[in-house]
Amino acid sequence: MSNQLRNEDGPPAPTPAPPPETATEPVLLTTSRFRVVRVEQVTSSGQRRSREVVRHPGAVVLLPMVDDDHVCLIRNYRVSIGKTLIELPAGTLEPDEPPIVTAGRELLEETGFVAEQLELLHTYYPSPGIMDERMYLFVARRLTYAAPQRELGEEIDNLVVSWDEALALIDRREIHDAKTLAGLLLYDRWRRRNAP
Repeated sequence: MSNQLRNEDGPPAPTPAPPPETATEPVLLTTSRFRVVRVEQVTSSGQRRSREVVRHPGAVVLLPMVDDDHVCLIRNYRVSIGKTLIELPAGTLEPDEPPIVTAGRELLEETGFVAEQLELLHTYYPSPGIMDERMYLFVARRLTYAAPQRELGEEIDNLVVSWDEALALIDRREIHDAKTLAGLLLYDRWRRRNAP
């Protein structure tokens, strides 16, 4: 995989800055992946209020194009809802890790594919009402299959489908994961705009 981000539509993916830690943000909970803090806010009218916010290091989302017309989704069991969802592969940034490095690592871990080309398509905040997590959506192309390196306890299976079938899964309401809905629809828009 090339370490150079190929992105003709915008600047390279920045390395996210660590979230602020101030005296006004007491930590309520620390886990291996995120912290919950209390943020004090002074509104434009001068009122004071406090809110609990999840401070998250950020994550990558991968759109692995097996070829021009097939994408590798995954079936991923989610403990939080007790269901298996159809998703795009994704993973959390490690401390001081550039998003493009996370993207290559997570693609291999979750799907077994190695990408020769990773291109940043978009960044977005999946749930800014409660957390500061920023997601970096990468399109992965020119894939070579190795073998998945899934973490202990992960229940993930690859699901390679045609592009039309991926969109049909949305139409049939079989995809419920927000990052996957956003990723597929954003890339479909890009494909239509750049069609020959």
